[in-house]
Amino acid sequence: MGVKAMLPNYELGFYALTVTCAVVYSSSEIFQASRDSMNRKAFRDGIKPGWHYFGRKMDVADFEWVMWFTSFRNVIIFALSGHVLFGKICSLTVPQHRAVVYMLYGFLAVLSSMGPVYLMIILSHCVVLYSVALAKQKWLCYVAGLCCLASFKMEPFSSWQSGFVTGAFDLQDVLFYGGSGFTIMRCMSFALESAEKKEGIYSIFDLLKYNFYLPFFFFGPVMTFDQFLAQVSTRELRRKDDEMRNIRVHALIHVGAVIAVDIFFHFFYILTLPSDLKFMNRLSDWSLAGLAYSNLVYDWVKAAVMFGVINTIARLDHLDPPQPPKCITMLYVFAETHFDRGINDWLCKYVYDHIGENHDNIIKELMASIATFAITTLWLGPCEIVYIWSVFNCFGLNFELWVQKFFQQAPFVKLEAKMSAAMSRRIRAVFGAVNFWAIILFNILALNSLEFALLVTKRLLQTGFPVSTLSIWFITYCGVQLIKEHERILAIKEEKTDKAKAE
Repeated sequence: MGVKAMLPNYELGFYALTVTCAVVYSSSEIFQASRDSMNRKAFRDGIKPGWHYFGRKMDVADFEWVMWFTSFRNVIIFALSGHVLFGKICSLTVPQHRAVVYMLYGFLAVLSSMGPVYLMIILSHCVVLYSVALAKQKWLCYVAGLCCLASFKMEPFSSWQSGFVTGAFDLQDVLFYGGSGFTIMRCMSFALESAEKKEGIYSIFDLLKYNFYLPFFFFGPVMTFDQFLAQVSTRELRRKDDEMRNIRVHALIHVGAVIAVDIFFHFFYILTLPSDLKFMNRLSDWSLAGLAYSNLVYDWVKAAVMFGVINTIARLDHLDPPQPPKCITMLYVFAETHFDRGINDWLCKYVYDHIGENHDNIIKELMASIATFAITTLWLGPCEIVYIWSVFNCFGLNFELWVQKFFQQAPFVKLEAKMSAAMSRRIRAVFGAVNFWAIILFNILALNSLEFALLVTKRLLQTGFPVSTLSIWFITYCGVQLIKEHERILAIKEEKTDKAKAE
């Protein structure tokens, strides 16, 4: 059955009312728990004095968010503003050389922030992978690239390289491993695209222009080399209708999101509360479910804001960067679950789609997903929690295909053909609700902790059975139906747009 199956308006209204009431109820319990734990000794490190306007303390457990928008806010604004200024001047005067200006500014920014030794480490890896690219052998590009990536992600090579970088500031480790990791991914993309090129090879100057584009350097997203080269080489710089207006709107949305998250953290301590399992045991099943879900939503918001700000700068430079990740509230399938669309696109192009092809064959899909999550594990940094996360998500991705193949057998196809489109959609949503919580539980163990994920799983499936289990399943089913309705509306709009273009 297609995604255009309709449900009655009153049914959708009931689903929306049910989800709204559940969210309000769960939020009220989390708010009460946050208020009661404000002065708890176990939370001293995670809850600090916040904005005095609210008269409440603030959840500061995520040090990256705090560093970005407090200590290093002015530095980030200064660096990106300088990039935009020089880029704009160059785009107006010598647009054919704007990539060179971006590269030089990126060089200086990396040099001033991390020092000459770090810059030499990055350049040495670029030279090594460029030399490998000269052989035009894909397998060699993969081996060399993954070895270079492992040198930043595994001991003792990681500590050995980071030991050369002197100085100490709060974000030094984040910038070191972020810049080096994304550099290797970009160099691998360059090498693989060079291997695909039929005649000749791209120059090392092209690689440096690609790698030292400052907005992407430390935190991504990764834009594949072929896309970057095609966009940055364009000499006629023209903007679409209302493009600047859209850029301004998105910039204001991101500023609003940062303020909203800071305000939210004054009232809901969603990051700090799960750190005390004794306190968690006192909370209701609804509170635990809400905390697990809100942790996942926050991580999506964090990624959307970070990549959104970077993408806004890139769009000012007349680039079309990878979009922020799809909203986690709109996901109920593993195949669409990711928090970094740039890395996701990179993995799909060079690994997942390359091995899995059309993703219809179970064996090829298994091989593709194992290879993809193996590289993802290396990218995230091999450790016990990452291994567990990779195994569960790899299983979830393959299990979806197994279930799909099972229900594509003739008896089930005939049975579904006898149903109405609306009934088929309802049955699919029941399974989608299970998948929705599998995505939450499989990812919360990496975003928060394995202990918290086990506690939530036990409460929802064992201790809370059958009342909490079935009620939360039903509410999730209602949410999945609302997601499907959103997908139906988008599909209809896309169909109308395609018809208008055809005419």
